[in-house]
Amino acid sequence: MELTDFLALVHPFIAVAFVFPLIGIVTNFAWATRQRRLQSKSGTKSKIPPSVGLEHKQLGNWLTGAVVGLTLIGLAYPIGKNMITKQVWNKAPLQVIFILLMFAATIVSLVFLYRANTKLWRSVFATLTGAGLVILGFQDGVFRRDHEWYWSHYYIGMAAAMLMIFSLAIVPEIYKDRSNRWRIIHTILNCFALLLFLGQSMTGTRDLLEIPLSWQEPYVYKCDFVNKTCPTPQPELPK
Repeated sequence: MELTDFLALVHPFIAVAFVFPLIGIVTNFAWATRQRRLQSKSGTKSKIPPSVGLEHKQLGNWLTGAVVGLTLIGLAYPIGKNMITKQVWNKAPLQVIFILLMFAATIVSLVFLYRANTKLWRSVFATLTGAGLVILGFQDGVFRRDHEWYWSHYYIGMAAAMLMIFSLAIVPEIYKDRSNRWRIIHTILNCFALLLFLGQSMTGTRDLLEIPLSWQEPYVYKCDFVNKTCPTPQPELPK
């Protein structure tokens, strides 16, 4: 394996080693938080510690940052590889500067989203963070699998990242709303996000099987991925 092949494994390594275990922990705390709330509402003394809700909130905040960070890493590899392969810096230096600024702006927007106290600024920075991911996602080099968008690792991952950003933005509203409307919205959207993460595990595994090593690319990328056909090698003529 070449260095470029090892770099391609950074995104799935972080997902398997850190993000997916964190998803499991957050889901477990979410279930425990709900069970404690239902038990307290019914008048039953709960054995679940009161700190479970705070821990769920803290871990959920970490999960949003982890998902957005993982998405940025997943986008940085193909974009960077495309720029190096096609020497974009020599042909369009302003495009390279724009892409670098978009990565920086997305990270800064996420940081400010964590720090924002008012609903207006949370909405602004959540929108900027999501917009940054979308703009970067449509740069050259990113494989989006547009012909199967409903089963695309890119589109499913983007949807999951957007839900995580939205969940982070509405956390203060959940604690302020006595009607539990925001809590219900939060629960429904994150149940859907959990399904998206399961889809990510499947599509990510599929894509690892389909992505060729660097020395295989010249032949593999001649294939028609839509019609699932590859050119037939010409037989060597006898000498």
